[in-house]
Amino acid sequence: MVGDIQPEKINKDSIFESFKIDPQSIDFKPNRQDSLLRQEVADEERYNVFEKASYRDKEVLLFAPLRGEISNEFSPENRHYGIDIIAAEGTPVKVVADGTVIFSDWTIETGYVIIVEHKDNLISVYKHNSSLAKRQGNQVRTGEVIATVGNTGELTTGPHLHFELWNNGYAINPLSHIDFK
Repeated sequence: MVGDIQPEKINKDSIFESFKIDPQSIDFKPNRQDSLLRQEVADEERYNVFEKASYRDKEVLLFAPLRGEISNEFSPENRHYGIDIIAAEGTPVKVVADGTVIFSDWTIETGYVIIVEHKDNLISVYKHNSSLAKRQGNQVRTGEVIATVGNTGELTTGPHLHFELWNNGYAINPLSHIDFK
């Protein structure tokens, strides 16, 4: 029996012919699901801010801008890149380290804001102030008063200081480097 059946001959070209696709027949327009997924990824990446390990691991202690109760902690997942410290309106706000004021002005959302650049690409941000004591370009020394606590801007929730730390474009948790008590 072994030799009685003839194997069928296969035409390999006919197999490849069945897989040929006309490029004109392909629809390259994204469908609704694809568009929604792309938008979701873009939205997530826009606010994809993580602590930079190289700075976080440094044993750096900074001067507290003020002492007080923290009402809202650092939460990058919720787009809250700093902490909120409750204080009476008019309480002095002090700079955390020597540096240069790179921004000192009013913003609609966060009121009077002052931003200071320090060594090692560290940036400190102070928002919702009632007044600013320094101007852009001023040199400041650790512990120097730069503003007073306020309740300014559309996003305020009462008298407090919203305080942020950034290093090389990455938000870092102020509680890792400052004792606010």
